[in-house]
Formats: sequence, structure tokens, C-alpha cells
Amino acid sequence: MSIEDRAAATAKNIEGKIQEAVSEVTGDPKDKVEGQVKQEQAANMHAKEDVKDGVKNFIDKA
Repeated sequence: MSIEDRAAATAKNIEGKIQEAVSEVTGDPKDKVEGQVKQEQAANMHAKEDVKDGVKNFIDKA
């Protein structure tokens, strides 16, 4: 598990949430979509880290 990668994913998720919230105020649909995309990218980054953790745990138990 890489703490740096998890932190980057969390930061991207927060950035996406803020961008999506700002789009609600400004009414800019492009910002809303970009914010949602960033949140999806963050979820994918977390999923990748989960897989890496699972593999590491499996190897450690072997």
C-alpha cells in the first residue's frame, strides 16, 4: 500500500467534489462533468491500491 498514492486519490476526490459543487452554484455543466470524472478517477486509484493490498496480504500469508 502506498500512502502517497492513497493521499493523491483522496486529494483528487476532494478536488472533484469541490469542482462539482462549484458547478452547482455557477451553473456550468462542463465543470460538473469534470468534477465527476475526477471523482471516478479517484475511485479507480483507490481500487488499484486495494488490489495491491490484497496481493500483498496474499503473499504475506503464503
